[in-house]
Amino acid sequence: MSNVVYDVIIIGAGPAGLAAALYDSRDRLKTLVLEKFMPGGQIINTDRIENYPGIERIDGAGLIQNLQKQAEGFGAEIKTGCEVTGLEKLQDGGIAVYCDKDKFNTRAVILAPGSVYRNLGVPGEEKFRGSGVSYCGTCDAPFFKGKNVVAVGGGNTAVEETLHLTKFADKVTMIHRRDEFRAAKVLVEELLQKANGPNSNLIIKYSTVATAIEGEGKVQSVKFKNVKTGREEDYPCDGVFMFIGMVPNTGFLKGFVELTDNGFIKCDGAYLRTKVPGVFVAGDCRVGAAMQLATAVGDGVVAAMMLKQYFRDPNWWNEPVSDLLQPGGW
Repeated sequence: MSNVVYDVIIIGAGPAGLAAALYDSRDRLKTLVLEKFMPGGQIINTDRIENYPGIERIDGAGLIQNLQKQAEGFGAEIKTGCEVTGLEKLQDGGIAVYCDKDKFNTRAVILAPGSVYRNLGVPGEEKFRGSGVSYCGTCDAPFFKGKNVVAVGGGNTAVEETLHLTKFADKVTMIHRRDEFRAAKVLVEELLQKANGPNSNLIIKYSTVATAIEGEGKVQSVKFKNVKTGREEDYPCDGVFMFIGMVPNTGFLKGFVELTDNGFIKCDGAYLRTKVPGVFVAGDCRVGAAMQLATAVGDGVVAAMMLKQYFRDPNWWNEPVSDLLQPGGW
C-alpha cells in the first residue's frame, strides 16, 4: 500500500484513458494510469487507421505509442499488469482503488476500461481477425470497396452498419439467425427497401448462421447453416463483419457505480459524471458511447476537463446538466 495520494487515477490505458492522462498530467495533476494488460485496448490490433482527424494513416500500435509517450512526457505514471478489482468511496471524500494486492488513494477517478466486441465463436474468426474479419463497418468499410462481404447480426447497430457497407462493397450478404429483425422498425424498413430496390447490392438471408470462416491467408468463404432446414453451404466472400454487440469491461464496478443490464456505465452525457462524486467515465464502457477512436479520445479530454471543475467546486457535482445539454438524463 502506498501513502501517496494521487489527484486522479485513470483505469484503463486505451485511447480514452491515455487522452485523459495527457490532459491531466499536462495540468500538473498527479496522475496514475492502471492497466490490466498493456496500453492500447482494442485499437492496438488495428493495422490501418484512416479516419482519425488530422492523421492520414497510422496503425493502432503507433498511435498508442505516441499517446503514451505524450502522457508520460508530462509526468503521468502508467502501471501495466495491474488489474483493478474494486473501488471504495472514503469518508474523507477520496477514493480507494484496489489492484491485486495493492491499494491506491486518489481524489478522483476516471473510468476508462473500455469494452470488447462480442465474438461469434466460430472456427476461423480469430485466425482472420484483421485479415478479413472486422467488427466495425464505420472503421473498415472503405477497405472493402468493390468486394463481396458478409454481415452478421440483427439489431440496430447491425442494420445501420450493414447499410453503411452497401455504400462501398459490390455485394453485401446479411445473415440473421431469426426470421425477423429485432432492430427498430424504421431501420428495418430502410434495410428492406434497400434490399428490394432496383439493382440492389444487398442480400438478406434469414434463419441463417455462420459456422466457420475459411481461406488461405485471407477470408475467402463462410460456411452458412439454415437453422430451420439444416441446409449448409459454402459462401464465397472477401470479408466478414460481426455486428453482434459489445461487452464492457465493467465487472469490477458492480455495486460501486450504476450499470445498465448490459454492464455499461451510466453517466450524464454532457459532463461524463457518474452518480459517485469524483468518479467520471470515458470511452466505450459508457452508455451512449459512439464506439469510435475519435470519440473515445474526446471523452478522455472531456472527463479530464470536468475533473478540474470538480476540484474547483465539489458542489458542482450536484448541479443539473443544462436542459440544452441534457442528452437523456442519468
